[in-house]
Amino acid sequence: SLRLAIARWRRRRRRSRSESPPQMPNFSPVDIVSLLYGRQERSWQAKANCMGVDPDLFFPERGASTREAKEVCRGCVVRDDCLEYALANGEKFGIWGGLSERERRRLRRQRAMARRSEVNAS
Repeated sequence: SLRLAIARWRRRRRRSRSESPPQMPNFSPVDIVSLLYGRQERSWQAKANCMGVDPDLFFPERGASTREAKEVCRGCVVRDDCLEYALANGEKFGIWGGLSERERRRLRRQRAMARRSEVNAS
């Protein structure tokens, strides 16, 4: 019985050596924003007027003026893309697409009410 056990052990050992080692899965680098919010088109960011501008301008202290940041956004060709990005991702702080937090909340509420009225009308 001991010989039989040793023979089984040797067979198992031979089998495990002849098998190829397990392959590691192919991992590709992941963007943290994509991981959190899903894949999104963000090529518009390269065309934004705010590229190269001090980010602090777009995140003013409570009660401080947002006029300068909104001025940068005013002529921006990707203003709508920026605003939609902020709304889709629930950005709670800063100036996005030329709107402050309060203005984005108001717009979000208006859109929700419009969707509800469309559903009720149907």
